[in-house]
Amino acid sequence: MKASQVRRLERLYRRRLPPERLLTQEFARQLTEVSHETRRPVGVLVDRRGEISHVMVGDAQGIELPDWGRLCAGRGRLRGLRCIHTVLGGGEALSRDDLTDLACLRLDAMVTISFDAAGIPRLAHVATLRPGAAAGGAEGDAGDGIDRLEPTPPSRLDLDFRDWMRALEEELSRTRHPRAVGEAERAILVSVQGRGRRPPRDAARDPLDDDSELDAKSEAEANLAELGELARSAGVRVVDTLVQHRNRPDAKTHLGSGRLRDLVIRAFQQDVDLVIFDSDLTPTQARNLADRMELRVIDRTQLILDIFAQRASSRDGKLQVELAQLKYRMPRLAQRADVSLSRLAGGIGGRGPGETKLEVDRRRVRERIARLERELQKLRKERSGRRQRRQRQGLPVLSIVGYTNAGKSTLLRALTNTEAHVEDRLFATLDPASRRLRFPSDRDVIVTDTVGFIRDLPPDLT
Repeated sequence: MKASQVRRLERLYRRRLPPERLLTQEFARQLTEVSHETRRPVGVLVDRRGEISHVMVGDAQGIELPDWGRLCAGRGRLRGLRCIHTVLGGGEALSRDDLTDLACLRLDAMVTISFDAAGIPRLAHVATLRPGAAAGGAEGDAGDGIDRLEPTPPSRLDLDFRDWMRALEEELSRTRHPRAVGEAERAILVSVQGRGRRPPRDAARDPLDDDSELDAKSEAEANLAELGELARSAGVRVVDTLVQHRNRPDAKTHLGSGRLRDLVIRAFQQDVDLVIFDSDLTPTQARNLADRMELRVIDRTQLILDIFAQRASSRDGKLQVELAQLKYRMPRLAQRADVSLSRLAGGIGGRGPGETKLEVDRRRVRERIARLERELQKLRKERSGRRQRRQRQGLPVLSIVGYTNAGKSTLLRALTNTEAHVEDRLFATLDPASRRLRFPSDRDVIVTDTVGFIRDLPPDLT
């Protein structure tokens, strides 16, 4: 860029919009002139006082918004910034990236300005989030949780921006659900299902394809229902579900960009506390999703581990759950590696003071894992000794096995006429219980209630 162009961009920082105006013709003209001269999209972020906080220059692919760092909007609130940027000739007025940024960053508004061949502003396109509406419509229609104003020349945008934002936030406060002390956390369940391979267009259609598609749909519904029961067992209230069908999960965010925008809008409108994914997330996916939504994001394995941590009562069970949790968290410690300096750099001025915070955490976790494995090995030997004593006594052992919450503990209590914890929740029984049962022929057996089965149980809990 030329020095004169850079100076014009620098002068944007000193500009100030009237707090009551979303956009003025003069300011739009200044943006479009710079964009016309540089042949690049130019944008700014403006706070509610009308001050410019960021100036951005894009390229042919569009404008990239700055890294927010630790700047959070707060749950259920807008960020207090609006994005205004130009659109080069032939570009989409409000692109998918614009709407995704509006939703993920919870901006006050997204404003794009088109201009003619002479650099004169033509139309301003304005979009904002819709509070309390039911999201989930097709992309780009009125059901996607985004309100769009009629395209208007900047000189005719005469709405009072302060009153508009005040009314919007009042509507947000009305649609937010009041929270009682001790109320269960609110969650959205997310499932990404793979698509089956479609036959070529000119191939004869197999009548069995419909049955396979129905089976896949039924399996997806069953998996999501099972995840909902797991969430209920963990004390979480499910307020919504979201399903996406795609060939393979996105490597960065597991969801596609369109569905991620839909998820952010739903979470914003329904005031949720966390998002639960039916599939296991990689550390990178979990970090990216949490950064985008500014919410806690957990996967199926983490949910099951939390349930086991709540219910385990025996020493053996508590140790095994803690060991599984540490092994799960070990590769995720690096999520905050960017805040720790490495001690591995060599040369003068590059030698660190010792172990970094990340390395200390990893070493402590490894030491704790080794200690837990030693303690569990001792408990296994004790169980083996008790098992051998029962075998010497000649007592048969009967095990009740089956899916979790299928009634195994109820059957044990009915057979032996003894006390056993019974509850209509998944994994209500996490510690195997053994009772003696006497048959009429004076024959005794040991009946054992086992931990229930479930799909994709973490290997460290088996």
